[in-house]
Amino acid sequence: MQRIIRFLATKSGLLRDYATAVSGSAGRLVFSLIYFVALANTLSIAEFGLFATASAAGVMLSRILAFGFISALYRAATVKPLLLGVFTGGFLAMALLSLPVLAAASYAVWLVFFGGEMALGVFALLIVAETLLWRPVEAIIIVNNGMGRFARAAFLAILTTALRALAALAFAFWATPDLASWAGFYLAANALSLAIAAAFFYPRRRIRFRIRLYLRRLADSVYVAGAEMIFYLQMEMDKLLVLAIGGPHLAGIYAIVMRLIDLTAIPIRTFTMMLVQRMMRTPEMLSRRMLRFGLEAGVFAVSTAGLLALALALRIEPTLLGKNVAEAAPLVLLALFVPGLRNLVEYQAELLFARGQTLLRAVNLALLAGLKALLLTTVLLHAGDTAPMVLALNGAFALLYLASAALTYSAMRMPPRPF
Repeated sequence: MQRIIRFLATKSGLLRDYATAVSGSAGRLVFSLIYFVALANTLSIAEFGLFATASAAGVMLSRILAFGFISALYRAATVKPLLLGVFTGGFLAMALLSLPVLAAASYAVWLVFFGGEMALGVFALLIVAETLLWRPVEAIIIVNNGMGRFARAAFLAILTTALRALAALAFAFWATPDLASWAGFYLAANALSLAIAAAFFYPRRRIRFRIRLYLRRLADSVYVAGAEMIFYLQMEMDKLLVLAIGGPHLAGIYAIVMRLIDLTAIPIRTFTMMLVQRMMRTPEMLSRRMLRFGLEAGVFAVSTAGLLALALALRIEPTLLGKNVAEAAPLVLLALFVPGLRNLVEYQAELLFARGQTLLRAVNLALLAGLKALLLTTVLLHAGDTAPMVLALNGAFALLYLASAALTYSAMRMPPRPF
C-alpha cells in the first residue's frame, strides 16, 4: 500500500494534468450531446445526413490549411516553446499560401459527392466554418495543451463546444429550420469561437518570420498534412460512401449511429494527447510489449463500455435523445465493438506522429484508407438492409485494426526521428 502511495505521490503532477484535461473532455461530452440532440431532431434525417457528411468532408479538407504546419506549431509548443512566435508566423504564412489549394479541393469534393444533393453556396459555408474557423480554434487548443496549459485548453474546448450547442438550440426555434439556415448558424458559432480563442487564449508571443526554418520543416509538415487528410478520409469515408450508395436518408441514419460512437472517443482522445506529449520527450517509452497491450486493452474496454451504456439506455427508452435518434436507436447495440476498434486505429496513428515517423504514418494511413474503402464498399453492397450493414461493421473494423496494428508496430521497430 505504501509503495502505491509513494508512486502516486511521484506522479501527482501528471495525475493533476490528466484530471484537468479530462474535465475538459467531460464538459465537451455534455455540450456535444446537447448539440447533437438539438440538431439531429431539428433537421430532417436526410438533411442531418447531408450536414454530417459535409462536416466530415470539411474536417478532412481542413488538414490542407497551412499544409499541415499545425504539427510544427504543436511540436514547438511542446518541445521548444520559446520558438512559438516564429512558428506562429510560419503557420499564418502557410495558411495564406494554402487557400487556393483548399478552395480547389473543396470544389472537387462538392462535384463528386454533393453536386446533386446540396447547393454549392451551402456547402461552401460549411467548409469555411470547418476549415478557416474551427481548425484554427483546434490549433489554439493544441498549442495550449502542448505548453502544459491544460486548464486553459479544457476551458476553451468546453466554451467553444457550448457555443455550438447554443447555436443548435437557437436554431431549433428558427422559423425555417432547414440546412441552408443551419449553415449560417454554424458559420456564426465557429466565427465567434475563433474570435474568443484568438483574443483570450493564444499565448502572447511576438510573431516573427524565418523562412529557412519553415523550409526545413515544410516536408515534414506536408507529410503530416497528407497523413491527416488520409487519416480523416479513412475515418470519415464511410459517411461519404453511404451517401453515394444509399442516399441522404440512409446517410442520416448512419450519421446518427456514428455520431453516438464518436462521443465515446472524446475521453480517449484526452489520454492519447497526453501520451503523445510524453512520447515526444521520451520516444522509447512504449518499448515494452505488455505496456502496449495494457494501453490498448484499456482504450478498447473504455470505448466499448461507453457505447454499451448508451445502447442500453436507448433500449430502455428509445426516445431519450429525440424522435429522429429513436429511429436509429435499435442499431446502436449492433455496433458494440466499432468504437473500441475505431479508437484503437486512431490511437495507433498518433503513436507514429509522436515518434516523428510522419512519412511512414502517411504511407500506413494510405494503405488503411484503401483497405477501409474496399471493406465498406463490400459491406454496403452486400448487407441488404441497415441492421446487417451496421452489424457487419464490427468485422470490417476488426480487420482494419489488425492491419493497423501490424503496420504501426512494425514501424515502431525503427528509430524515432528527433524534432
